[in-house]
Amino acid sequence: MEIDQDARQDSRAPRRRRTSSPRRVLLASVAGSVVLAGVVTLVPLLRDGAPPPALGPVGRAQAAYGAGVPAALPDLAALIGDREAHVRRHPGDEESWAVLGSAYVEQGRRTADLAFLAKADDALKRSLAARSGAAGNVEALAGMAVLANARHDYRAAKKYAEAAVARAPERWTLYPPLIEAYGGVGDHKAVGKALEKLQELGSGSAVMARTAQVYRDRGWREDSAAYLSDAAALAETPAEQASYQHRFGELMFERGEPAAALNYFEAALRTEPEHHASLAGKGRALAALGRTSDATISYQAAIAKLPRPEHALELGELYESLGMEPASQAQYELLRARVEQESAVGVNDALILGRFEADHGDPEAAVRRLTAEYKRQPGREVSDALAWALHRAGKSKKALPYATRAMKDGPMSALFAYHRGEIEREVGKYGAARRHLEQAMRVNPHFSPLLAPSASEALVALGEPPEGGPENMHGKPTAPPPKPAAPVRPTVPNSPAPTPSSTPKPSPTATRTPSPSASPTKSARPALEDKPEGRKPSPSGA
Repeated sequence: MEIDQDARQDSRAPRRRRTSSPRRVLLASVAGSVVLAGVVTLVPLLRDGAPPPALGPVGRAQAAYGAGVPAALPDLAALIGDREAHVRRHPGDEESWAVLGSAYVEQGRRTADLAFLAKADDALKRSLAARSGAAGNVEALAGMAVLANARHDYRAAKKYAEAAVARAPERWTLYPPLIEAYGGVGDHKAVGKALEKLQELGSGSAVMARTAQVYRDRGWREDSAAYLSDAAALAETPAEQASYQHRFGELMFERGEPAAALNYFEAALRTEPEHHASLAGKGRALAALGRTSDATISYQAAIAKLPRPEHALELGELYESLGMEPASQAQYELLRARVEQESAVGVNDALILGRFEADHGDPEAAVRRLTAEYKRQPGREVSDALAWALHRAGKSKKALPYATRAMKDGPMSALFAYHRGEIEREVGKYGAARRHLEQAMRVNPHFSPLLAPSASEALVALGEPPEGGPENMHGKPTAPPPKPAAPVRPTVPNSPAPTPSSTPKPSPTATRTPSPSASPTKSARPALEDKPEGRKPSPSGA
């Protein structure tokens, strides 16, 4: 008897623990003595009963670090300028170098300006030169872990984060980068243990948001959305609100609800116009809704502001699905150039380059690249990409174990399910292939403008299962089933983008999406349809 995977995975999620009100902490692990000096100056005012003065840009950025949430980009720039001036006067101040290095990493991540990653590397090494990690420079170790995660070097991030935690095991802000590193190297048991420790030590929106991400990676979408909704309800700054609105948009798109996703991405941009990642998310949702002209405009704006290789790949595939071959090739060239630039500052783009080569370049080269990456850090994304590259290179039997591993206790990914279904179809596992291809289209029928039409064609080629179940119930020899047509190469230049005819655009009330002036809160939690039957709703109504 077939069990729906959505229900099976959601049923593994523990009952959501209610957390107390967040303890908003001003002292950041990366800000150290800088913030402490500011607090000391407030003591006389507080003794007189007067309210503390409003924080300036530098103080707001430091407070955001203390709470483990994003700072506004102007505030972040102010903090960087302040610390740059300080270390020029005090070049031996290891804490200020660590603060500056961590701020550089955040600025580089948010703007895709690669110069900041190079500056971060230099600043953090200066901090460690002034005081080593073994001597207790936890701030610099934590900064190096965050930098390594930004470079997709999860093995190095794991080393630095574990060293930091070993020296300050009760500091909750050290655990989010450790969890990210464990996920990158594929150590999902360690992810669970680190998350439990994080929840034990901390509370508040940052802890809830990290919990939501871990649950999303496990395929527990109901619990992920519940925690993310609680985090959004506690958000105190526009930068933090925009971050959670963006994550809601990603979750809704993964669920196959592009209209709801579009509402969230637009809300993030209204809340923080500089949240450029939401421009790419908006393009993805618009393409799924059939608004391809608007989608290309949104993607182009995203790439102009945030030139990440994955955005160029998505836009290139959208152009290819529309038959615009020169435009798609221009984006693929942009991807190659960007990967080369990122490599120069230590960014590891083996995953995105392997995915690109598998479908649009040399599958054998993709296999070699991704095999080396899998040996180094075998996360779920790498496992799926390697499986697909092997399939595209004509090695489907070898690919199947990697595709199976990628989906084991993993995210509810339509792309993963499609890859596995095509691989199973090629090796003659027709029942399993049909099941996973149907799952891909059920989870998100808009998951790719190129591959979603291929999934539909593959299901047509497989046909319907025989009525009444298998004929060979008693072991009698039967002729092998006819092999369907060869898998369609995922390049369909004349195929239109999938339309949302089966997914009408819901009203803001029906989908609980944010209004133009509101961010997702507990009252704006998205309605979820994949809650397993018989499971009691959580106290928050998820």
